[in-house]
Amino acid sequence: MSDHTAIEWADASWNPVTGCERVSPGCDHCYALTFAERFRGVPSHPYTQGFDLRLWPTRLEHPLTWKKPRRIFVNSMSDLFHKDISDDYIRRVFDVMVRADWHQFQVLTKRSARLARLAPTLPWPPHIWAGVSVETAQYAWRVAHLRQVSAAVHFISAEPLLGSLADIDLTNIQWVIGGGESGAGARPCDPTWPRELRDRCIAAGVAFFFKQWGGRTPKANGRLLDDRTWDEFPLSLAAEAVSHR
Repeated sequence: MSDHTAIEWADASWNPVTGCERVSPGCDHCYALTFAERFRGVPSHPYTQGFDLRLWPTRLEHPLTWKKPRRIFVNSMSDLFHKDISDDYIRRVFDVMVRADWHQFQVLTKRSARLARLAPTLPWPPHIWAGVSVETAQYAWRVAHLRQVSAAVHFISAEPLLGSLADIDLTNIQWVIGGGESGAGARPCDPTWPRELRDRCIAAGVAFFFKQWGGRTPKANGRLLDDRTWDEFPLSLAAEAVSHR
C-alpha cells in the first residue's frame, strides 16, 4: 500500500487485501506474486505470508487520510473480487471509496462474473471506476460482465497484451489500457496487437493508454507507439485535469 505508485495510469495504490491465485494466462508471470514471494518467511514483513490471501482491515481508511486528490489503483497486489473475500469486506472497501470522494478509484478484476453478480448491491458514484483485464480474445467475455456494472467509467486493461483484440466489442467502454509484459520470461508483444487495439479505440471514440512495450524490465523498450505516447484518459478525468490547471 502506498500513496504513490510507478504505474503510469495511477497516482497511488491501495491494498486493503493482498495475495491471490492465477486464473488465466495473463497471471502466468504475475509481478505481484513474484514480489510477494520474495519475502515469504521474513519475520514482521508485510509479505511474510508470501502471496497467500490476507485481509488488511487496518488499511481500510488510508485513502481518507490522503488529502490531495489521487487516482488510486485498488488492490494492485490482489483482486477485490477473489472468492475468499467476503461480500461484507468488499462492501467495507466500497464504503471507504464512497466517503473518500475527492479521489478517483480504479477497481480492476479478472473475476468479472463475481463483479457482475455483486455490482447491483454496491454503490457506483462517478469517482469509482470499474475495469476488467483482457489479455487475449479468449477472455473478451469479461467485458460483457463489465457492461452489467452501473459505473460511470468502464475500462479494460489489456496488459499483458498476449494476442490480437482487433475484434473486441467496445460498446459502453470509456477507457482501454494496453501494454506488453515485463519481467523474467516476458512474452513478446507483437506490434500489430497494440496498433489494432489503438485503432479500435480511435474508431469507437474510446480513450487509449499505452503503458509499455515490456521486456526484461517495464521500461526496457519504452512507451512509444508509432513515434508518440498514448496517455489518454476518459473525458471526465480529462475535463477535471483542465479545471485544476
